[in-house]
Amino acid sequence: MNITPEQTIGSIVAEDYRAAAVLTAKGIDFCCKGGRSVEEVCRTKGIDPDALTKEIQDLLARDTQAGSDFKSWTMTKLVDHIEYMHHGYVNQRVPIIQQSLEKLCKVHGDRHPELFEIAKEFNACAGAMAAHMKKEELILFPFARTLERSQRDGTPLPTPHFGTVNNPVQMMMEDHDAEGERFRRIATLSNDYVNPPDGCATYSTAMNMLKEFEEDLHLHIHLENNILFPRVIALEKELTTA
Repeated sequence: MNITPEQTIGSIVAEDYRAAAVLTAKGIDFCCKGGRSVEEVCRTKGIDPDALTKEIQDLLARDTQAGSDFKSWTMTKLVDHIEYMHHGYVNQRVPIIQQSLEKLCKVHGDRHPELFEIAKEFNACAGAMAAHMKKEELILFPFARTLERSQRDGTPLPTPHFGTVNNPVQMMMEDHDAEGERFRRIATLSNDYVNPPDGCATYSTAMNMLKEFEEDLHLHIHLENNILFPRVIALEKELTTA
């Protein structure tokens, strides 16, 4: 996306709703005051327009990963990518979606009681994902890097406290199944993230962010279940039986 100082905030979100996450995090109203230019908003908020533009473009650039040949990457590169792109995405997006859902429950909850259940499910997802990602960052990912380093340098592989890597991998896959099922419930509750006839712009944006969150979760799980985990298991077996 090419963003100019003269472009209105509202038009940026209209072109790609994902930009709303960055704007909301900075307290920029893209709905009622969406007619203001980037230059005007940044001047008022004391924000560097170049920094704002870069942050939005960096977020939107996530889509370019879809065509990446992840299988050709080293495991270290892959876990770094997952941690930076997907864990970073979850950490950034969770509080924004929670804030939006809380607002929707207050404004639309009387006519759409399903919003309370959606918020409950998402809040549970937020807690589960935070614990899940921490286990990966402290246990599984460092071990994957150690495995690859041992293979490269020909050094002995330290004995992990969890026995075999199959144990944490199994736990991670069970977590993945639980969150996948949770988002299937959210999709059903939200009628596949459809903005109802009486929904406002905030309602539509929240549904779009939930849908994107699920899509990112699917890619996140794919990279781990189908690429990373089998490689970690195979390499551990190779190094311990050599």
